[in-house]
Amino acid sequence: MKLAILGTRGIPANYGGFETFAEELATRLVERGHDVTVYCRSNNITVRDPLYKGVRLAILPTIGTKYLDTVAHTFLSVLHAIPRRFDCILMCNAANALFAAVPRITGTPVALNVDGIERKRRKWSAIGRAYYRLSEILSTFIPNAIVTDAAVIQDYYLKTYRKPSVMIAYGADCSRAGTAAVLNPLGVKPRDYFLYVSRLEPENNAHLVVRAFEQVQTEKRLLIVGDAPYAREYIQELRSTGNPRIHFPGAIYGPGYRELQSHAFAYIHATEVGGTHPALIEAMGAGNCVLVYDTPENREVAGDCGIYFSDVSSLAAAIRRTLDDAPFVESLRSRAHARARALYSWDAVTDAYEKLLLRLSHSSA
Repeated sequence: MKLAILGTRGIPANYGGFETFAEELATRLVERGHDVTVYCRSNNITVRDPLYKGVRLAILPTIGTKYLDTVAHTFLSVLHAIPRRFDCILMCNAANALFAAVPRITGTPVALNVDGIERKRRKWSAIGRAYYRLSEILSTFIPNAIVTDAAVIQDYYLKTYRKPSVMIAYGADCSRAGTAAVLNPLGVKPRDYFLYVSRLEPENNAHLVVRAFEQVQTEKRLLIVGDAPYAREYIQELRSTGNPRIHFPGAIYGPGYRELQSHAFAYIHATEVGGTHPALIEAMGAGNCVLVYDTPENREVAGDCGIYFSDVSSLAAAIRRTLDDAPFVESLRSRAHARARALYSWDAVTDAYEKLLLRLSHSSA
């Protein structure tokens, strides 16, 4: 098939879950003989080589603001895609549902990965939340198929809009990094730090993690890894903690990120909005003990392999438990790794998307 993936910031991944998803899926589809193009934003991708691991890169300009970045780039991407006559387009982000109409008019089928319920994010104004609500509605009839990455989100679309969707989970690399080169520059040692990874936005609750860790007496460190382009004030507030055990190394990707996940004492997942969160699955795949914010989506992923919390005091208690019960921590690490291997393989994810895209391309032929 000749395929396009659009709606992300592009690859190589250097931002978030959608970008990692696009890279992992696109490179595997290429290995299976498909011709794949990933659309990239010029303000996010620094490489200028038109090929990355066999994947074609279409780097287009965008309007780099909080409200226009995604929709402006996706609009340009679908216009660029029309004359290239793709067999099928995989579009990411429910905000882009409206633009699925452009390839549909020309006879190109579209699968839309809606992710989570984006309008619940606190960063959006009333206008932004209203747009996402409208996009949810549009996603139920403009694209040929909806893809959800969690059963909770699948149930939401079915109950709210009576719209069935294809549930395909996110994937994870279930191997541990043997190297630890990134640790020395950060001043930490293996199994001597707690790790938090996310975009530093309020609904991802980094502030809750900081406050909980401040209440725990331990010589271990806390690494708050991540960044966000439109949350400067929030990030400054996080960094204002006077606790010398808490460090903010910024965003880390690639081998360094894998090393951090592989050698953490425990991983703290505090995100409350969205479907399947990549960093949680990746932590489990790396054999981490995971402390997890208690939401239906997060319980769906971690199952009985995590310690759950809902506020500052319960997270502080969870952290203390990991420090006091080494055998329990080891058992959680083993169970989390086994669960990730069984449920969240990138090859299985690729199988499911390949099957869906083949079905859509054949149905439009």
